Amino acid sequence: MKKAKAEKKTAKKKSLKWLIDIPLIILGALVFSAGINCFTAPNDIAPGGVGGLATVISFLSGHKLGIGLIFGLINIPLVIAGFIRLGRPLMVRTLLAVVVTTLATDYLNGLFPVYVGDRIIAAVFGGVLIGSGIGLVYLRDGTTGGTDIINKLIQKAKPHLSLGSIMMITDAFVVIISILAFGNLESGLYAIITIFVSGRIMDVILYGGREGKSVLIFSEKSEEIGQAIIHSISRGATFLKAQGVYTHKDKNVICCAVHKNEYVKLKRLVKEIDEHAFIITATADEVLGEGFLEIDQ
Repeated sequence: MKKAKAEKKTAKKKSLKWLIDIPLIILGALVFSAGINCFTAPNDIAPGGVGGLATVISFLSGHKLGIGLIFGLINIPLVIAGFIRLGRPLMVRTLLAVVVTTLATDYLNGLFPVYVGDRIIAAVFGGVLIGSGIGLVYLRDGTTGGTDIINKLIQKAKPHLSLGSIMMITDAFVVIISILAFGNLESGLYAIITIFVSGRIMDVILYGGREGKSVLIFSEKSEEIGQAIIHSISRGATFLKAQGVYTHKDKNVICCAVHKNEYVKLKRLVKEIDEHAFIITATADEVLGEGFLEIDQ
């Protein structure tokens, strides 16, 4: 009886979460699309990722091919690979974001004013919208597809590489291509500004501008939470033996380190298992070892 009630409660929570996830993912995809349509693409700025690559290809085709169409086509094999390697929950949300972005970029671009002028303004405000859109999608455990999927696939194969380092490499590749396609260095420099601004905005939305996290979790369900961290976030965790000062009762305290993009998911995971858990979080300036940066000295 208790098990049936617990399963019913879990199913209700999942349904409620989806009701929140879907509109926020759609909103995030629309904002992301508006950043490209209204600011970066009209000013020949390719803001990294598949959105930037699609901008370049559309430009080279003389704008005969829409950015949204190209974005969608590039994402088809990536989404398939993601379903195989990254799991269904993440990729269902990603697929929704990709479909909305594809349609909005080509069919809703006339609904919003387009800015053509000072490229520094276009780079900054394009970055604000792109970062806000991606941040909203990430906040609900999805991605906007493209290089987000590539980055996660690379990180899964090479867990010692940080997600930030991988993103830097893939974005740099797109920026170099944009410089060659647009035929001027300025396009690449403005793209770097857009990437920087969008990254900072994403940090504010997801983590309040905070970096990597060192986390201590106090819970009566420490064993269940520890297993969930291993299987749902693919992170290691350590039990620290502790004793309550008042109760003198022995207990396990979970200690783990996570990348900043995993922190929101960790908090949500702990709350789902034990909403009365006690969490202490600290900024980790540097985390070295397996799954993070290699110890180089």
